[in-house]
Order: sequence, then C-alpha cells, then structure tokens
Amino acid sequence: MNLLYYGDNLDVLRRHIDDESVDLVYLDPPFNSNANYNVLFAEQDGARAASQIKAFEDTWRWDANAARACHEVIEAGGNVSEAMQAFRTFLGDSDMMAYLAMMAPRLVELRRVLKATGSLHLHCDPTASHYLKMLMDAVFGPAMFRGELIWQRTNARSTPNRWPKIHDVLLFYTKGDAFCFHSLKVPADKAKLPHTLITGPDGVKYQTYELTAPEPRRKATAVSRGWDSTQTSMGGTGPTTTPRWTSGTDKG
Repeated sequence: MNLLYYGDNLDVLRRHIDDESVDLVYLDPPFNSNANYNVLFAEQDGARAASQIKAFEDTWRWDANAARACHEVIEAGGNVSEAMQAFRTFLGDSDMMAYLAMMAPRLVELRRVLKATGSLHLHCDPTASHYLKMLMDAVFGPAMFRGELIWQRTNARSTPNRWPKIHDVLLFYTKGDAFCFHSLKVPADKAKLPHTLITGPDGVKYQTYELTAPEPRRKATAVSRGWDSTQTSMGGTGPTTTPRWTSGTDKG
C-alpha cells in the first residue's frame, strides 16, 4: 500500500480501505487517560475535526457526538448492537460509554478490512481493557480471541494509596481459524534445560528455574534475580546453599 493517511481513521477506513485487504492490524488508540496531546493536523479548510481534538485530548466525554455514534451502532443491529445496549444500561451517559461509542464502529470496520487469514492486536490499558474485550467478543466472536499479552513497564511508581500502574494490555483476535501466525524461533539455552523439579521438605515438587522478577527482593541475597533465592532466605528451613528455589507458587 505504501500510503500514509491523515484524517479520522473511521472515515479513512470507510472511504479508502477495501474489504479483506489487510493482513495485520496493530491498534494503539487513545486510552482515555485524561492526558493532553498536540493536534497534529488540520482539515483542508484549516478547521480541526471534533474527533481529532477528542483523540489528542484523550479525554472522552458523553456529548451529542458520542450519543450519535452510539445510536448508529445500536441501530445497525447484531451482536455489537446488543453489547452496546448492555454497556449503555450499565454505564449510562458516562465518559467510558463515550469511549466505547468511539471504538465500536472502528472495530467493526477493522474486522471488515481484515483478510480471512488476518489478525488484530489492540493495545490498551486496564482502565478499559475489560470493556474492550467484551466489545471485541461481540465484533469478532468469542472464539476468535487468541490471547492476552501483558506489556510490563519498568519505571512504574506506587503512591501511598494504590499499587503502581505497571502494565499495558494487548488483546489478540483473528478474523477466522485459518490465521497466519509466525512463532518466535530462537536457539534454546541448553544450560537452562530441562526445567528440573526438586522435592521440598513438604513433599511438594518445585521448579528450580526460573520465575525471575525485578526488585525488590523479599530479603537481600547474592542472587541477581528478584524471585530467585534459597529456601532459607525465603523464610524456610531447607538447605542454605543448593538447590536454589524459585517461588513456591510454581509447583510441579
């Protein structure tokens, strides 16, 4: 294709993208994060489209435009209409409902343009990921959900009244069952295979590798990985040197 479109993506999809012409969609829409961004372009007459302003403010509000978009999706009928009606009953005239009213028609169009072998990855955050998954179940069908990927952040900080926000979510859906997927292929580290199991004092088998994690450790040790420690340093009564234990939550 080798084209870059400037404009409202819903309008571009409907006017310029043919049915079943796209192999892969990676979608990173506004997260409804209440963060403001610069508007990158203007219409030919110099005006800034309302949808563009909303997107770059990333602050969705229930207004006449949101109500109109929601009404159009509901009037179209089908599973997406039923899902949106359920959302409306639950969420009412809320900011989140405005966000879903923006996302619904775009997801419908994205499914239309995907090839039978195509797939879509939607990047979002926990603020709306649960709603978006239900909406995508309606658009693609629950059986077309192929997985949820978690993108962990490395610089998150907590506050006195909440846990840190440490991840984003990628929802993976396909157009059909005969989708194209290229597995990652890298040489195996033979020094770390096989994943051996050892039997602890409680008679339960534990994995010796690997369950790593960033700081902080429960107790300072000479081990370089956060969750990798001796049983003693984790508060147990087992060996002080070998074997090294990972978290007891990974039981074989």
